[in-house]
Formats: sequence, C-alpha cells, structure tokens
Amino acid sequence: MTFLKMLLAALALLLIPAVAGAQARSDDFGVLVMAHGGGPAWNSEVEGMLEPLRRDYRLEIAFGMATPGTIQAAAERLEARGARRIAVVRLFISGESWLERTEQILGLRPGAPPRPEGGAHGEHGAHGGHDMSLWRIESDARFALSREGLADAPEMGAVLVDRVRAVSREPARETVLVLAHGPEDDEENARWIRQIGARAAAIRDHADFRAVHVESLREDWPEKRAESEARIRALAAEATQDGGRLIVIPYRVSGFGPYARVLEGIDYEADRRGLVPSAEVEQWIRRQAEQLRTALAAPAA
Repeated sequence: MTFLKMLLAALALLLIPAVAGAQARSDDFGVLVMAHGGGPAWNSEVEGMLEPLRRDYRLEIAFGMATPGTIQAAAERLEARGARRIAVVRLFISGESWLERTEQILGLRPGAPPRPEGGAHGEHGAHGGHDMSLWRIESDARFALSREGLADAPEMGAVLVDRVRAVSREPARETVLVLAHGPEDDEENARWIRQIGARAAAIRDHADFRAVHVESLREDWPEKRAESEARIRALAAEATQDGGRLIVIPYRVSGFGPYARVLEGIDYEADRRGLVPSAEVEQWIRRQAEQLRTALAAPAA
C-alpha cells in the first residue's frame, strides 16, 4: 500500500464517527431524556454525562417526575430542530416509575386531559417540589417510550464494581451494602431488591467479600422508611463487628442521598457517587435510543 493510500485510509477511520453522527442528526430522529432532577450538582452531573450523546443525536432533557410542562418544552425544542420521531428515554432506577403517567402525557395511553388554556399547568398535587398536574402534551411528533430502568440494566454491574474497587482494601472482611431509594408498594419494592440484586452479582464475582446486601430506604413514606432504616442500621452495625469493614454503594442516579444521616455514628467507607458519572449509563441511554429508533422506523399503526 502506498503512503498516500495509507494516509487516506487513516483519515477515513478518523472520519467514521463524525459521519455517523452527522447522519444521525440529518434524519428526523430525536432523543428526549427524562430525569428526576435535583440541585445544581445533581443536574450538572446528568447533563455532563449526556454531552457526548449530543454529538450523535438531537437531544433534550426534561427534568421532573414525568412533568408535562418540561416534557412539552423539551419536545418543542426537538421539533424546532427537525425531530419528527422522538425516543423518550426514562433515566429512572425502576422501569415502573411514572410509566403509565408518561404514556398518558405523550398520548400513548388515554387518561390525560388536553393541555390547559394558555399552557398553564398549575402546581396542584406537588410532590417534593415537583409539579404533579397531568395533561397531554401538544405535538405532531411520533413518540416511543423506554421501559427498562437502571435496575434492569446489565451495564450497571460494572459501575458497582468500579465504586467498590475505589474503596475496597480487604474483601474477606468487608461487607458491601447497596442502598436504593425504593418505592411505596411492597411488591414493587421486592422487585427493586431482586433487580438490583442481580446487578450486585457483579460485586460478588469481582471478589470474595464477607457479604453483599441490597436494601431500599423507601425514603418518601415515613412508616415504611422507619422500618427500612432500622434494618439498614442493624445490617451496618453487624458488618463492623469482629474487625469487619462496611462499604456503602448508593444505587441512585446521582449522589449519596440521605444515607449519611441514616448511617450516622456507624463507621463505613463510600466514594458517595451514584451511577452517574459513568460511561456505562451513557452507553445504556444510547442502547435505549437505538432500540426506540428501530421501533419508530416501523410504519405508524
């Protein structure tokens, strides 16, 4: 191969990602990421994780717990940029979180009234500062909705191992406690534990730890939280007996949540990072988007 051909081949390899990204942006496909949202640090971590995907997709984010106003605004921004087929990727731990509500907001399921006059959406039914009003957004786009949560995502096993590796010193005397927010419903909570437990299997495969536990705090329901908190503290205290060492891993999108208060007075190690930032969450979103792109390629019913 001549030097010129080698140079052209090398340039072609360098251009492939840029060309693929340009093609993805040149069609009528867009990605709307839904995320709970939090303070500036929480939102900034999520936005930073999404930045690489913006090179390959028209992408907008709607913070809130399936909030019609933020979903409407994100959809309008995507449509203004040429999107007519929109993949809605729900960046939540559980695939069940606000699923039916989101389907209603997008018009994929009946039950949401039309958008109020003037686009106002009120603040009735607020939960944790989030607007919980319900109405169907106005859009000419076709939508497809992800159903897999981060609790189901096999990619998250690698994130848990990364978090454990950062603080583990002697696995044989270390107990790993994976903590999640948790829902109100008992059966759904049991599904959370099973799903996250399947991800935590990667921790057991990584090293022979003394024990690995998965628990949910059920943070927003005082009676259920009190019971969960007592169980978590008992597990944590037991883990530090007989020279034991406790490692705490939050199974949250971002941050450490209220776990420092829950574990006050107990010795433990944690790097306090949630699942974001990680390349694995970025790849999970990309996988969801591509699966929904395929679904949207089919003719409308």
